[in-house]
Amino acid sequence: MDRALLQKLFELAVERAQPALAVAQFLPDPPKGKTIVIGAGKASAQMARALEKAWPGELSGLVVTRYGYAEKCERIEIIEAAHPVPDHAGFIAAQRLQQLVSGLSEDDLVIALISGGGSALLPAPANGLSLEDEQAINRALLASGAPIGVMNLIRNQFSILKGGRLAALAAPARVATLVVSDVPGDDPSLVASGPTLPIAGDRAEARRLAGLYRLALPDAAQRLLEGEDNLAPRADDPKFAGNSVATIASAALSLQSAADHARSIGIGAAILSDSIEGEARDVALVHAAIAREVRMRDQPFAKPVVILSGGETTVALRGQGRGGRNGEFLLSLAIALDGVEGVTAIAGDTDGIDGSEDNAGAFVDGTSARRMREAGIDPQAALADNDAYGAFEAIGDLYVTGPTGTNVNDFRAILVR
Repeated sequence: MDRALLQKLFELAVERAQPALAVAQFLPDPPKGKTIVIGAGKASAQMARALEKAWPGELSGLVVTRYGYAEKCERIEIIEAAHPVPDHAGFIAAQRLQQLVSGLSEDDLVIALISGGGSALLPAPANGLSLEDEQAINRALLASGAPIGVMNLIRNQFSILKGGRLAALAAPARVATLVVSDVPGDDPSLVASGPTLPIAGDRAEARRLAGLYRLALPDAAQRLLEGEDNLAPRADDPKFAGNSVATIASAALSLQSAADHARSIGIGAAILSDSIEGEARDVALVHAAIAREVRMRDQPFAKPVVILSGGETTVALRGQGRGGRNGEFLLSLAIALDGVEGVTAIAGDTDGIDGSEDNAGAFVDGTSARRMREAGIDPQAALADNDAYGAFEAIGDLYVTGPTGTNVNDFRAILVR
């Protein structure tokens, strides 16, 4: 029963983030000239489909999404490419987007459909870099444990499209950006590394952060980072003067939807934050401590209550196992809640894929660690090897949804009876 409720809360959070519900509310005014649609991200194909249904006039364009995430559109071409490490399909899509926005007039309109995952889906290496260099940069960032804001600031330095550069190419056409946010704090310029929105932070800051996280960058990337080539446009550049941006879905809205449902059936709901960052295994320890305090002392929240949080945790790779940040969070949580009764949890990526495997996340309760040991899995050893997927697979507690059509990052819910 408790798992069914937690699954329902996850589904409601995902439903609230569906582009079909929000795109029509944020459409810009039609232009005198033509309308070109561009986009990148895990939710961008669904955004494109919703836009086609709601747009009153002619339009055309191209959107790139992750393999398996495409939707059927009539006027907007959908291309699939690799995530989280870019591939040649994304490289070609990025070149075609550059062509689409070139040569436009001030009477034309570009609608940019941007969602999480767009950074990897639009590889456009700066001069002197190759696709292989950009792939190596992405791998280094993914293994670094750096938060998404840091990763996107650094990625911005090596692209000819990120950090507002794609919108600059479209000038003097007006650019209206619609964003499904997957970043803590919902800064739209950080989603997909902001191809149509300048990112705060300069080259010097990117160099400092690359050093702080000890990134092993390709030689060509390191040389570029140390120079002054390919600098991003500033936010006050006149090319952006007539542009607009709207965040149409976010973790905050999804968490509120889940909380509202819990309260409607007589269960308290507490949203800790929609923008939690940090090492997944450490964030789990804090959540576990709160759950135990509620269980034993009815503080800081009275039972029954569902404790909700969102954001994007990170995983510093130490081992060779399988899984993503939500699995890592849950495995650490399972160890911390070993033997605790009356507590059940779910965590998952709202796009339906946690890391590179086929699950959105998994379920945990006070018996999870014991059942892993009975199945021949040492939970501590699995955590040390970053093998949350294997641990939860062994006890049949993976949560598999398939692609959801949206992406507002992590969803975590802990039910304390």
